[in-house]
Amino acid sequence: MGAWDSLDDRLRPVVQASTDEYARVRPALEKLTREMEESLRAIFTDSPVRPLFVASRTKTVESFRDKAARTLPSEDPAELPTLLFPDPLRNLIDLVGLRVIVTLPHEVDEAANLIKRQRAEFDCRGDREKDIGSIESGTYGYSSRHLVLRTIQNDTVREFHKLLDPDQRPNGSYQFEVQIRTVLAHAWSEIEHDIRFKAGDPRAWSPYFDRQFTATAAMLETVETAFAELHERYETVTGFWDEDGQGSAPLTPNRIRDVWMTLLPHVNRKAGDDWGWAAELLAAHGMKTTMDLAGLLQADIITKVRKALDHRYSPGPDRLLDDLLLWRFGKKHIDLTAEPEDAAVKPRRESLGRRYRQMQLFRAREENA
Repeated sequence: MGAWDSLDDRLRPVVQASTDEYARVRPALEKLTREMEESLRAIFTDSPVRPLFVASRTKTVESFRDKAARTLPSEDPAELPTLLFPDPLRNLIDLVGLRVIVTLPHEVDEAANLIKRQRAEFDCRGDREKDIGSIESGTYGYSSRHLVLRTIQNDTVREFHKLLDPDQRPNGSYQFEVQIRTVLAHAWSEIEHDIRFKAGDPRAWSPYFDRQFTATAAMLETVETAFAELHERYETVTGFWDEDGQGSAPLTPNRIRDVWMTLLPHVNRKAGDDWGWAAELLAAHGMKTTMDLAGLLQADIITKVRKALDHRYSPGPDRLLDDLLLWRFGKKHIDLTAEPEDAAVKPRRESLGRRYRQMQLFRAREENA
């Protein structure tokens, strides 16, 4: 049951007159809606921000009537309630609405900032984060960025104004709403809107629905956080292979630790230690850049090394790095990092020798398999 269905009969003629006027001028607003969608699409054409899609809608006549019928209760029961929007054609800013749907949370801010920079075309009259209130109150709700934009000297708006009021000088300014959200938040909000706001009979509502929506909003936030962290890790890892950027960064002990913790966070028993030992091992083979280390720490090679040596215990970074270098460089690694062959005591050379023979046997079995 909408606001129109419960509207006082004495207010119906006023609301119906506004609705009839809206139906008359709506085709002009549909034209404006299409133009605004094309404008937003053009903004993202050569931008690093690539929305999944941009969509638009012009409020339906039925929806307009229902919103125009909303009232504020009067303090005196004998008096008529007051219409919340006495001049809805000019009071409502959501007659034209656009949505920009992106993949990850950080793209919401990037898209909003890009749109707001189009100052020759739009003037931003409002910018609101829909989830701010839920964060500050300790509750959950979907995240959405809402921009209210005003067109500047727009010819299509002038046509609409002439149609709406021929006696008024058209100024080309019109306010409309742009919602920017992630695809997961978009799906959540669409389902919530269908169930919570389009319910046929409010008596059928159950508090359990609110509880379920709150639970799904919490899960949504967790999933989006996980995707954001996954994207951040992906960006970091791909940067390791950029020879003109992060890939060329020198392998200081701290850098080695950071790269290791990004690629092998599960092998971290020396995460807080001084990683100078690792820098020395790598430098012995001329491995001095981030790309060198990233190339060494390949998952398929690590798996083979683990199988070849059949470790009784999961090795820490020191042992695993040593084994990976031994796998790649073989006897050269022994000669560069172990005691001299004629040393009286040579525990490292002997240990490396045993492990190297195990690797050789494993490789031979693989070749003959």
